[in-house]
Amino acid sequence: MDTKTIFMAFFIINTLVSCAYPCLGQEDVDDKPLVNPAEFDTLDALSPASQEYNIYMLENLPPKYKTYLGTCADKMGPSGISECNEDVLSEILTNKPVSRECCLMVVRAGKECYMEIRKFMFRLYQLKRFASQVSFKTNEVWNRCSAEVESPSSSHDHMI
Repeated sequence: MDTKTIFMAFFIINTLVSCAYPCLGQEDVDDKPLVNPAEFDTLDALSPASQEYNIYMLENLPPKYKTYLGTCADKMGPSGISECNEDVLSEILTNKPVSRECCLMVVRAGKECYMEIRKFMFRLYQLKRFASQVSFKTNEVWNRCSAEVESPSSSHDHMI
């Protein structure tokens, strides 16, 4: 084999690998929080205009979709949506991991419900600016929680 053939083979393999694994050629920005943890609590501050946006958006959701989201919330349990939801948002936006208990609630709801609730949350006015950036982190939280729930733990002897 001549040098030109070896170079071409290397170039083609390198190109194929970089297409199959684009993250290898990029800086790992997914470890940086989207929101400074100290500023996370200020995200729910709403102006009258943003409240109107959210109300309008909620009123215009199809009834079947609202019912579906309600069913998904019920699957998480009575405290799941209220207690765990903010923790999941915090992990997605600030990288602060949710508790095992919250992971149990997330996995109990199922991946489809979990993803749909997240998609809905990032349509709200105060969170919509992050919508295009959270897909990877949303999946990452699901994967971490499902792996944590499936692995044995010294503090929990039972599964869902």
